[in-house]
Amino acid sequence: MDKKEGLPLLDVNNFDRIRIGLASPEQIRAWSSGEVKKPETINYRTLKPEREGLFCEKIFGPTRDWECHCGKYKRVRYKGIVCDRCGVEVTRAKVRRERMGHIELAAPVSHIWFFKGIPSRMGLILDMSPRTLEKVLYFASYIVIDPGDPGVTGLSKQQLLSEGEYREYRDKYGNAFEAGIGAEAIKKLLEELDLEEMSKELRKEIRDTSGQRRVRAVRRLEVVEAFRTSGNKPAWMILDVIPVIPPELRPMVQLDGGRFATSDLNDLYRRVINRNNRLKRLLELGAPDIIVRNEKRMLQEAVDALVDNGRRGRPVTGPGNRPLKSLSDMLKGKQGRFRQNLLGKRVDYSGRSVIVVGPKLRMHQCGLPKEMALELFKPFVMKELVAKGIAHNIKSAKKMVDRVRPEVWDIVEEVIKEHPVLLNRAPTLHRLGIQAFEPVLVEGKAIQLHPLVCSAYNADFDGDQMAVHVPLSAEAQAEARLLMLSTNNILVPSSGRPIVTPNQDMVIGLYYLTAHKVGAEGEGRYFGSVEEVLHAYNAGSISLHAMITLRLDDEAQTRLQTTAGRLLVNEILPEGMEYINHELDKKRLGILVDRLYKSVGAGETARVLDQIMQLGFEFSTKSGTTVSIADIAVPATKHERIRAAEEEVEKIEAQFRRGLLTPEERYQRVCTVWTKTKETVTQEMLDNFDKFNPVYMMAISGARGNESQMSQLAGMRGLVADPTGRTFEIPIKANFREGLTVLEYFISSHGTRKGLADTAIRTADSGYLTRRLVDVSQDVIVREVDCGTTEGITVSAIKEYTGERETIIEPLWERLVGRVAVEDIVHPETGELLVAANEMISDAAAQRIDEAGIKEAKIRSVLVCKTRHGVCVHCYGRNLANGELVDVGEAVGIVAAQSIGEPGTQLTMRTFHTGGVAGDDITAGLPRVEELFEARKPKGQAIISEIAGTISIAEVKGVRKATVKGPEGEVSYTIPYGARLRVRDGSELAAGDRITEGPVNPHDILAVQGVLAVQEYLVQEVQEVYRSQGVNINDKHIEVIVRQMLR
Repeated sequence: MDKKEGLPLLDVNNFDRIRIGLASPEQIRAWSSGEVKKPETINYRTLKPEREGLFCEKIFGPTRDWECHCGKYKRVRYKGIVCDRCGVEVTRAKVRRERMGHIELAAPVSHIWFFKGIPSRMGLILDMSPRTLEKVLYFASYIVIDPGDPGVTGLSKQQLLSEGEYREYRDKYGNAFEAGIGAEAIKKLLEELDLEEMSKELRKEIRDTSGQRRVRAVRRLEVVEAFRTSGNKPAWMILDVIPVIPPELRPMVQLDGGRFATSDLNDLYRRVINRNNRLKRLLELGAPDIIVRNEKRMLQEAVDALVDNGRRGRPVTGPGNRPLKSLSDMLKGKQGRFRQNLLGKRVDYSGRSVIVVGPKLRMHQCGLPKEMALELFKPFVMKELVAKGIAHNIKSAKKMVDRVRPEVWDIVEEVIKEHPVLLNRAPTLHRLGIQAFEPVLVEGKAIQLHPLVCSAYNADFDGDQMAVHVPLSAEAQAEARLLMLSTNNILVPSSGRPIVTPNQDMVIGLYYLTAHKVGAEGEGRYFGSVEEVLHAYNAGSISLHAMITLRLDDEAQTRLQTTAGRLLVNEILPEGMEYINHELDKKRLGILVDRLYKSVGAGETARVLDQIMQLGFEFSTKSGTTVSIADIAVPATKHERIRAAEEEVEKIEAQFRRGLLTPEERYQRVCTVWTKTKETVTQEMLDNFDKFNPVYMMAISGARGNESQMSQLAGMRGLVADPTGRTFEIPIKANFREGLTVLEYFISSHGTRKGLADTAIRTADSGYLTRRLVDVSQDVIVREVDCGTTEGITVSAIKEYTGERETIIEPLWERLVGRVAVEDIVHPETGELLVAANEMISDAAAQRIDEAGIKEAKIRSVLVCKTRHGVCVHCYGRNLANGELVDVGEAVGIVAAQSIGEPGTQLTMRTFHTGGVAGDDITAGLPRVEELFEARKPKGQAIISEIAGTISIAEVKGVRKATVKGPEGEVSYTIPYGARLRVRDGSELAAGDRITEGPVNPHDILAVQGVLAVQEYLVQEVQEVYRSQGVNINDKHIEVIVRQMLR
């Protein structure tokens, strides 16, 4: 290592890994090119760096290339000479990016990361609590370093003494013992440690003890071993010398107004230097102990703020009460060095603007503002101008573009033809957040977006912005066109369902168009051909909604009962599609798009969808749908229903007053009465609406709103929850049409506010979950066609049992589609081969398996895949984004992580209280998903039986005990107070069955039932959370993550 250069000139761009470690004082001095002694930065008159200050040229190198501070040597020919007047070496200015300095501290200080981190490494290795450590380091208590003869002094090592006690002992015993305060004392204790000896003692303790002491010993041993293997000394956690990072990494720049802007680090370094210099002076003057101690404490705090501001106490603030950014802040978080600059950067050939709707566009197009297009495609335009001979050279072409000559626009038109651009909307939660479009030049300054791709971006037109990127190379353009074009991204990778289904206005238009109205004009008329019907409709002699009879011109002369509106929809569908003869709501439109995609492929589907969209917009306009307060019709029977419920509640209250009901029963019954009343009122309200009422049409068609929102508008709001999730027993009897009383408004806003706060927290948590999932799964790639395993997993329908009722959460056929069968699947009755082994199960085959009454089937899964460093095609199955078998090289890990993380924001945050029974909170939503993926010990976990056998339950001295007796022996379990039993006395259990209610600890399943059982449990549990929120994710994504958990 070249001493003069300090650090060797590393090739900064070429490294494999990066590590944070401890540096010894010698190492810090070796890095340094000189000591920074003064807090000054630059001279106010000459604006040149002050000598021995934070920007000193002698230490860090010259500010100008090949020029020393005093100007004696200028020019490259003096390279390497050190000026005899100012001591600055003549070299390149960029050494100011790599040369470091140092500050020699007048007193040792602790490094806050090692003292304050969780767990406190310094506390663990010294076997002290962080609080005790803090008292010593910040000069609140003395600590005994050497107790002398304990028989005489009565002191023990590492005992804390207050100021008064210390004085008393000093007076009594003089120098018979040694005690200290501050980082110096801790440094002495750390220097005395014998790691080898500690390691032996801790290993012995781990063998001989149990419980808390053993856990503590294990944690201490981890730290001791880490120090032993790294060769670092514990005393290095206390700093005698502080490195100063190169000045170009904490720059100071002059602003236009003559003021200076500086990095916060300079302020923090200045505080350290000022306090250090003051401490040196006080020590030289021999100042009283109390003053010196205060200065040492301030120095410790200044160093803490430099390393990690705000970690302890109040952060040091700059102007406007803004906490200063310390060294740690420079690195951590989204705005830190790693995520802001190294992993993501700003790129050329990109722009951003507000989006507006472009209903005239085709699905593969986007509207690009003319000026933006000119700027983005500038190099292409300039090249074309020269090629066409309009400009003579690149320089004049550039001038023409800058002056926006009229002839430039024709060239822009030519250049953007066939050149796709990428549109991205932040946050990019899954791969559909960036798609490619063919640009169409538009006037104005807003990007126009096709309405059907909004749902993939989760975009709306209330001021959202989007970024445009231009793929430059021919390869990038080809990839954009083939893989990223919006028409090739009709299906969602997470579930294989179409994402470009019409919504809102289009839905209401199509619903209105296909609705049937009894007694409409022209009802019952007969027509001989489609053309006749359309003529009659255009002439105004039949209504869109009238049921008419049409004779089709096929062999059988079939007569079809339909409406003119439905005919219009069927006219645009491709040949061979089944005739649509029902009302189209949002759900049915989704099914229609799915069928379209499967029968005619992506390109044709996009074309038909464009026409469906135009039709939807046209008829939503013609329907004249508006919302008026008169459309909200409150049922006349509502008040009677409420009166009846109030009487019922009064009866329950009377029974409670007589002592016939417990408070809990009373609460439950009151809630039940009001819930039933709300359901009745809602049903009567729905029956009361006219079928063509705009509000009713919007909700029923799925265009906007739902039944529960209608019930709040025109029925009754009913029971609401408080922020803990417990239901208020006071119902809100009014609806929004009638208006709420002050009390009702207050009750309802209580729980709503919690909902809004949850949403904000949830977004951040969900983003963090996605990042952790990507972290574990990013190297899962499809590596080969078949790993040759004969294993598989047996799947059946996922069911949920509520009391006696079972609801199917995920049917069997849905779990089989697109997977590869392990063995032949045959019809149980006819013996017909439904799917051969090693063959992908198609949609039709999966339906046939379900119809054959088969309850379970064995399929290939990534959980049993034998491929090293990835998965194989057969174990993964179909690529959900295009319905074909997955290709080798597909990054299925990233897709899995995005598919699970993206809907995370839709999951709930709260832990539900079930009717207020104490200790019966169930973790649901996002926290539950995190708990499963982190394999944490769940709250209120169930006890599971480790062996198979018969259970007997007995109560001994008020404690319930469950004993399982089986062929393998017997095991007893103490049942905690308040736990609910799942099994009766004398029932038979299998290994791994739950004895009490509650979630199971995955570690227990792993220990009792093995790897595959725990993997299947995790997949099922995660699915339950997502399905209960109505989110559809394919099992294989969860399997990919779970496989990584048990690598």
